Amino acid sequence: MEITAQMVKNLRERSGAGIMECKQALKETEGDVEEAITFLRKRGLAKASKKEGREAAEGIIGSYIHAGGKIGVLLEMNCETDFVANTDDFRELVKDIAMHIAAAKPRFATRDEVTEDVLSKEREIFAAQARESGKPENVVDKIVEGKMNKFYEENCLVEQTYIKDTSMTIQDLIKQKIAKLGENILVGEFSRFEISK
Repeated sequence: MEITAQMVKNLRERSGAGIMECKQALKETEGDVEEAITFLRKRGLAKASKKEGREAAEGIIGSYIHAGGKIGVLLEMNCETDFVANTDDFRELVKDIAMHIAAAKPRFATRDEVTEDVLSKEREIFAAQARESGKPENVVDKIVEGKMNKFYEENCLVEQTYIKDTSMTIQDLIKQKIAKLGENILVGEFSRFEISK
């Protein structure tokens, strides 16, 4: 199948990938645009994984104030260079994640931030619930492990399902931007403020 310039342009607009990458993806998928997007995402995520260990000492502090001014978020996002920190893509990512924090109320950025006190308290509660429901002792540990994974998904920002696209997590969103921008990107600290009634 012939890959036209228009096909490459359309894929580039949809994926944000470079011209040559789009052309290659279309060749690999015989012109199927949806498959080409999947191909680019897989390739981009593989590249993003390689960048994860690199230092991210630059970045910006972003904010989001929800309509009505009752909920606000301050968020530090880090990347490798001030050049990337000043791009529209990076700033859009910061805004989207700040908006997500306002809606989803994460308590921690990653699993590593969850304190041992919180972990042992949650495990204790989950174990007691399992025993209370009459589960045998040999099953309790598996139940606790499953509930702990659910706890991380609900309370750790990077593991939460992204509110604007439920097919991905915040970590998936960040990896997409890493693949597009070519730098490691990390969530720094964040604070969520809410005026309650």
